[in-house]
Amino acid sequence: MTTKKVERRIKIKFRIRKNVSGTAERPRLSVFRSNKQIYAQVINDVTGTTLASASSLGLEKMPKKEQAQKVGELVAQKAIAAGVTAVVFDRNGYLYHGRVKELADAARKGGLNF
Repeated sequence: MTTKKVERRIKIKFRIRKNVSGTAERPRLSVFRSNKQIYAQVINDVTGTTLASASSLGLEKMPKKEQAQKVGELVAQKAIAAGVTAVVFDRNGYLYHGRVKELADAARKGGLNF
């Protein structure tokens, strides 16, 4: 059983995904946020492969916004190591606010262009 909040996020997610897709030159930086963790993946949608990923697993001893910053820095480092400098940001139906914004800002600071 899904709640109205989850259904709303999924509708927004599909509306975003209609227009946003990752290519080899500009892969998609996708964010998933749960109540306790935050995850980020750099995805090439043409081949369906994940080029880089990072999560906050193991970072539970700090506030959630700091976790999001660390994950943003980590995913930026891994993406640059994989040869990716420009990405398309996919907020996955979440508001661009709070932890999602912190992750995006940290990824920008880490060297990713979007």
